[in-house]
Amino acid sequence: MKVFISGTIAPVGLKQLEENNITITQWEENRQITAEELIEACKDQDALVSVGPNKLNAAFLNACSHLKVIALHSVGFDQVDLDTAKKLNIPIGNTPGVLSAATADTAFLLMLAVSRKAFFSHKKIIQGEWKNYEPSPELGIEVNGKTLGIFGLGKIGLEMAKKCAAAYQMDVIYHNRSRNEEAEKEIGAKYVSFEELLAQSDVISVHTALTSETKDKFTLDVFKQMKSNSIFINTARGGIHNEKDLIKALEEKIIWGAGLDVTNPEPMDKNNPLLAMENVAILPHIGSATEETRAAMAQIIVKNVLAGLKGEKLPFEVK
Repeated sequence: MKVFISGTIAPVGLKQLEENNITITQWEENRQITAEELIEACKDQDALVSVGPNKLNAAFLNACSHLKVIALHSVGFDQVDLDTAKKLNIPIGNTPGVLSAATADTAFLLMLAVSRKAFFSHKKIIQGEWKNYEPSPELGIEVNGKTLGIFGLGKIGLEMAKKCAAAYQMDVIYHNRSRNEEAEKEIGAKYVSFEELLAQSDVISVHTALTSETKDKFTLDVFKQMKSNSIFINTARGGIHNEKDLIKALEEKIIWGAGLDVTNPEPMDKNNPLLAMENVAILPHIGSATEETRAAMAQIIVKNVLAGLKGEKLPFEVK
């Protein structure tokens, strides 16, 4: 059996595939593979491990309908046309659960970095602007005892809420399509409407999937419903917020700051005005980028690939 991998996965995954007599072909160029190249690469393969933002749309799936399984190197699956995959009987696997803690760490890091204008202050050192002690430089704000609003309180959102409640005694409110009774019991999280989430939160952290319902959910009108001293954090998908509206909300001081691990598009243009703002912290989509998490993701990928090649139900299948 043959597997094409469209990027880099942890060595433990490659080793396990080889131990199961799988022939591996891996994309090794330092650029994202194009749609045409991906189709060509998969023509004689039995499975695909999709790494990065490959668009697995109807055109790709119909051209590669022979694939026995597609394993995503992500928990998100918004890049896949699931309806077409189902019609063609191509099972899609993802990597849920194992990246929750690492991604929540990133959200927590961004919250603190924004609140203390850390990235901006670091740049001042690099640019030679730290000349002497200033008692009142660009001041930050404290998050201790404030209200954290979670938009999408699943596994990642719960990890973020736990950290904030434990470290900074933050009250937790959340908005989901359905209530998370586990979180309510464990950390006293309170379910609120979306409008209440906006009005009451000092920090809003986004942890929902990108769907037709959540695409462009955070627009200028939505930012205007948030507190003027609030912080917006997004470690989920860049398409959930409207980036032009976010820029305007920050420039006009409609909200206080923003921390992003995801942007739209990705990668972000180096001249994007967000990168120069003192109350913004941006990372290049590194939410799950730890050795431990990437190794765990690779092992799940192997399980999905092996099951798919045998015609068995995937242990981590996207429905």
